[in-house]
Amino acid sequence: MREAYIVSSVRTPGCRRNKGALAKTRPEDLLKAALDGLMERTPGVEKKDVEDILVGCAFPEAEQGLNIGRIIAQMCKFPDDTCGATVNRFCSSGLEAISLQAMRIMAGWCDVAIGGGLESMSIVPMGGNLPRPHPEWSQENPDVYTSMGITAENVANRYNITREMQDEFGYHSQMKAVAAQKNGRYKEIVPVPAVRFKVKDGITVKETFMQDFDDGVRETTTIEGLAKLRPAFAAMGSVTPGNSSQTTDGAAVSMVMSGEAVKKYGVKPIAKILCYTVAGCRADEMGVGPAYAIPKVLKMTGLKVEDIGLWEVNEAFASQCIYSLQQLGLYEKRELWLSDSDKRIINVNGGAIALGHPLGCTGAKLCAQLMNEMRERGAKYGVESMCIGGGMGAAAVFELCD
Repeated sequence: MREAYIVSSVRTPGCRRNKGALAKTRPEDLLKAALDGLMERTPGVEKKDVEDILVGCAFPEAEQGLNIGRIIAQMCKFPDDTCGATVNRFCSSGLEAISLQAMRIMAGWCDVAIGGGLESMSIVPMGGNLPRPHPEWSQENPDVYTSMGITAENVANRYNITREMQDEFGYHSQMKAVAAQKNGRYKEIVPVPAVRFKVKDGITVKETFMQDFDDGVRETTTIEGLAKLRPAFAAMGSVTPGNSSQTTDGAAVSMVMSGEAVKKYGVKPIAKILCYTVAGCRADEMGVGPAYAIPKVLKMTGLKVEDIGLWEVNEAFASQCIYSLQQLGLYEKRELWLSDSDKRIINVNGGAIALGHPLGCTGAKLCAQLMNEMRERGAKYGVESMCIGGGMGAAAVFELCD
């Protein structure tokens, strides 16, 4: 079987739903900015060389529907023979898209492809515009439709993840992101021509401005401040806006190539995709998915937890991320995730609590962050993982190229 390589990987900023800089920017334009940036960062490769574009999206409807994968290929002026499709595995959709392209390349069915993810949570609401759960099945087993916030409360209650633990984790996520912004660590970000509307002389005017940073990072976060926040999903609960991921807008894409294509186009790959897998768990505690998916993918690659030099474990909620890290023996090693530790290897530049979780984009977004930081740090092996609505986890292992 052939090998598949990521040769470039970028993301747009992640900006807050409704209140953020990208709230009025159509999802197609977010994805276009990401794709344009990807092509600019892959010299020697032209649009005619890309065979297929696969886009992950958790709610592929309305403005981000109608097979956004094919539409964006046309919008970005790829030739007609560059195909496109859309894939949905909820929170892992972006990673699913990248991995499917890698599998096609490994099977010999393709040589140059793009995988990525997209979600405008400001424009297309979580759950979609017209959700219709099956009525009889909902009575028999409603867990698959359970609010993600309630599943986070379930994890906290069942596995003794206290409010104090969650708030502390959220605080360090923010502080890592604050430091990363100040030190210019987010080199994977490509700017977006964002849109806003203003009223001038009684007339609504459309304006365009460039957005080049994540706008949800909260520099003033304190443990004391987090402790004052009210629970968001249960009256006596412990899951709050401060220890949960931000709902955001964003897009991210990666260029995936075969070894033959890497040589043909003279590009230097960042990392080889070793393995991707998914694992199921109870739907009403879907957040524990990484605790199942990560051991599975490590076993498939013959690696151990201690072999991994860099981790991106999605912070959908602090409760589920803490539990997953506990099961790997990583949470107790506080120096691996604390913001003031120079030994940290877990969500080193902040996670979704600070940077946001744009659903279908997240898997591709984490990939871009991981590729950038693996290259910066020289980490040989990197893992990204996330929980998935409905009761699943996903994980992928990457190996840095020399």
